[in-house]
Amino acid sequence: MRTSARQIAKTATPLEILRQALQQGCEASVKDLESLMSLLSRKKSKMEQEEAETNLQILLDFMHCLRKKKLDELNEIQSDLQHIKKDIHAVERRRVELYRIKDRSSAKLRMLGDDPFSRSALIDKQSGATVSRTSLTSALNRIDLQTRKADARTSASHLPPRKDSHGGSDTHNPTQSGLVLARKKRVHAQFNDLQDCYLQKQRYWARQAPEQQERDSHGLNREGYSAGLEDFQSVLSTFTRYSRMRVVAELRHGDLFHSANIVSSIEFDRDDELFATAGVSRRIKIFEFSSVVNEPTDGQCPVAEMSTRSKLSCLSWNKYTKNHIASSDYEGLVTVWDVTTRQSIMEYEEHEKRAWSVDFSRTEPTMLVSGSDDCKVKVWCTKQETSVLNIDMKANICSVKYNPGSSMHVAVGSADHHIHYYDLRKVSQPLHIFSGHRKAVSYVKFLSNNELASASTDSTLRLWDVNENVPVSIDCVRLFFLVLLCTWYHDFAFTDDQGVSELKEWLLSFSAFVG
Repeated sequence: MRTSARQIAKTATPLEILRQALQQGCEASVKDLESLMSLLSRKKSKMEQEEAETNLQILLDFMHCLRKKKLDELNEIQSDLQHIKKDIHAVERRRVELYRIKDRSSAKLRMLGDDPFSRSALIDKQSGATVSRTSLTSALNRIDLQTRKADARTSASHLPPRKDSHGGSDTHNPTQSGLVLARKKRVHAQFNDLQDCYLQKQRYWARQAPEQQERDSHGLNREGYSAGLEDFQSVLSTFTRYSRMRVVAELRHGDLFHSANIVSSIEFDRDDELFATAGVSRRIKIFEFSSVVNEPTDGQCPVAEMSTRSKLSCLSWNKYTKNHIASSDYEGLVTVWDVTTRQSIMEYEEHEKRAWSVDFSRTEPTMLVSGSDDCKVKVWCTKQETSVLNIDMKANICSVKYNPGSSMHVAVGSADHHIHYYDLRKVSQPLHIFSGHRKAVSYVKFLSNNELASASTDSTLRLWDVNENVPVSIDCVRLFFLVLLCTWYHDFAFTDDQGVSELKEWLLSFSAFVG
């Protein structure tokens, strides 16, 4: 018992010792207890005051941070409003200029048709007769006088313009055409995204150094638009120009012996003449693009086929060696094929689980990269039988892509909701981690050396600047094509709105990817 009490005395706090003494009946006078209670009361009051001061300090810090944040937002909104105001004036000036040019041309044509002298001059000219310089000058002066009068009437009639029900202007026709209404509806349907696009472009150009803005045609184009407005107008006009895609050819991918028909990858060769498809049918099929577009559906056959032992997840055609194509499959096997001989020339079996993605480097055609459910990214060389580099990650790898301008930079789409951008010379940590998706990043694709597009199972698409480590606004037309191409399952259609050449460009930019 004594040993236990001694141990307690060594480890217990003063309060515990006091409590234990009182519980054991330690004798103490009333005066001593009052003194002790007074001491405890002062200690309690001091602690309550300190706690209150701490809470107030935390609250004050929060309010200051909130005030700063709201002031920053207010300044940003005020800056946005200034840009919007300037852009509205620029668009209205350009609109009036177009009306004047149009009315001036109409007036000249009308006067040439109504003026007897002008008609006779045209007839004489056609018959080879000559008109005196004095008479011709007199006629042109009369036309110019009437044109200036028409310009004055135009200025008065177009300021201010009338507004229609959608907030636009309707100056000539009281009812808009169906095409214009459809384009306006598309704008309103995607208003929030277009608003973000406009503001982002304006803020970007506002951050540029004044000397750079001066170099860029003094910040204005020939229409008097700022760089941000010109950039956004290109996006808006392109977005509203397209409403649908027309099917020009269909390709039935299944056959009598292989009912499974999901197409998981489409890849064009170096010259855009052949394309390959692969999926759960365990076959790589090579087609001629021109034949698929020009021949009837029943007569379309692959020019070559390669059979595999597992379902295929991805293809990547070597952009230097035309007859080499790589595949990844559900068993984790990465294979390099010779399309001419229809035989595999290299097989890599280091992945422990399903390999979702494979990609050849454009700048170093002997190098390729793959990603797998084993949470590993592996870099391969066609001159070696084993991987030359390994990146261990914490989540499943859904997609990997080389930067088209560098064999040292790779983008990795992961199940951790992020895109990891690596410099292969230093893989201990990524150069950038792009965050924004709410679910697994199922696909990544470089649109240029700087722009990286990503698709996620959260049903969103995002566009990133790999140099700036920031998201950028996505071109709605590219988004439209990407969504369509990524939904092909049992049979896929080649579609385009302007022509086959544009379709080939889109297919090259966005391969269909279905998990």
